[in-house]
Amino acid sequence: MKLKPKITVADYFADLSDLRVERTKQHELIDLITIAICAVICGADNWVAIEIYGYAKRKLLQQFLKLPNGIPSHDTFARVFARIDPEQFQQCFLNWIKYYRFK
Repeated sequence: MKLKPKITVADYFADLSDLRVERTKQHELIDLITIAICAVICGADNWVAIEIYGYAKRKLLQQFLKLPNGIPSHDTFARVFARIDPEQFQQCFLNWIKYYRFK
């Protein structure tokens, strides 16, 4: 049986550990990651720019992200990314990039 290929950012980052306290999770981890990656690809180079990108592209992002509490603040991006294991994030990111590099 052939497995369905991973095709979304969420597929590649599904195993990324979310170390946030459960009661403080107002935003989906994959929403934060997806917005940050898209924003950086478009030239954002700090958390404020990532937040601004999120608001500018909100209608587009709402088509494929949950965004239960809207666009996260720049402080939320900073706090969440500070808690992510950088090696685990790097591995998820590299697996995603490798898939499209060899297509």
